[in-house]
Amino acid sequence: MANARKLAAAALVRMEKQSAYSNLTVTGMLGGAELSPTDKAFVSALIYGVLDRKLTLQYVLSAHMKTPFCKVSPYTAAVLQSALYQILYMDKVPASAAVNEAVKLVKCSKESRNAAFVNAVLRSILREGAALPTDDSVFSLSVRYSCPQDVIQSFLADYGLENTKAILEESLRPAPITLRVNTLKTTAEELASAFAQRGIGTEPGGIENALSLTQGIDIAADPFYRDGLFHVQDTSSQTAVSVLAPQPGERVLDLCAAPGGKSFTMAQWMQNKGELWACDLYENRIRLIEDGAKRLDLSIIKTAVNDAALYHDEWPSFDRVLCDVPCSGLGVLRRKPEIKYKPLSDSAALPEIQYAILQNAAKYLRPGGKLLYSTCTLRRAENEETAARFSNEHPVFRKMYEHTFLPHMDKTDGFYCALFQKEG
Repeated sequence: MANARKLAAAALVRMEKQSAYSNLTVTGMLGGAELSPTDKAFVSALIYGVLDRKLTLQYVLSAHMKTPFCKVSPYTAAVLQSALYQILYMDKVPASAAVNEAVKLVKCSKESRNAAFVNAVLRSILREGAALPTDDSVFSLSVRYSCPQDVIQSFLADYGLENTKAILEESLRPAPITLRVNTLKTTAEELASAFAQRGIGTEPGGIENALSLTQGIDIAADPFYRDGLFHVQDTSSQTAVSVLAPQPGERVLDLCAAPGGKSFTMAQWMQNKGELWACDLYENRIRLIEDGAKRLDLSIIKTAVNDAALYHDEWPSFDRVLCDVPCSGLGVLRRKPEIKYKPLSDSAALPEIQYAILQNAAKYLRPGGKLLYSTCTLRRAENEETAARFSNEHPVFRKMYEHTFLPHMDKTDGFYCALFQKEG
């Protein structure tokens, strides 16, 4: 377990220095690590746990040290946070073991001079406890739920206090692993039975042809995944595709398709008949779509490197268009906790970018066709306000459906979609 703790601390330092994505960092480090499955699970839980609770951990640590936390050297800071996370949130780890191992890690590092400091801070917390503020001020919510104040203020403005607290609580809970069954190869019942024969539990995923795993598995190494029997996709995204409901033989455009999940589900809805154009701005992300389509045996998907905001008059018209735009990602905090620590000001330009893509997407739609606008965020400025602006400025498009998926209500990721139909 000592090597597991060391690996977790190294990963946290790397993510802090490089602003690296948690999923890519964890996958990359664990892929080459000689650790048991139990230790790999421990490393993953520790890294994501510290990211989830970073502001809470730093608040508690700061109360027991004279030095401002931001002045603590990187490796020592990572070790302190991971040790405190074990003490506060990992019931199966003895507090004494968390402290002792943390001290050993620092002693054996280039920051060995900090070993006594680490020991003193952690033992002070064990003696005196870890008190958190209990009122509902923005500052207190930020500390309790480890979420920056600007994000909380955005949620409060859009959803009110009680919904905000519920959204934040859900963001700290483990995300379910939901599968979209490849209906070209199997059924939900058959796949559930096959998993059961391997001792892996599943339950209905909340929408037709979806399954939720009741335990974790190594998705990439799973034989059913490699055989193309499923891809991983949250219920909200699967529901959005069901709202657009592409039909066999149609021509469909997915303007912002990578990594491809919605394209794959649409192709299955189409029974692999017709044309499905899947586009993205970057070549390496296009390859992800192509690899996934090949694994799932989806032959109707045609990929293209494309800027979604630019119009191509040589392209044909489409029966249905999916416009799943780049967004601030605040609906998927339980899967990508590092997103919440980005300054919300970085998202200020997004509504205009999203609107430009939405307007461009509308140009490709044939009369009578349907257009779906979607995001995985919970900011009304990127969701309802953008859809309302589009409706007001494009009266030929009639809004047929609109829904914001709230994690605590819909039991999904935070998500938004609006369906428009072009008259004529």
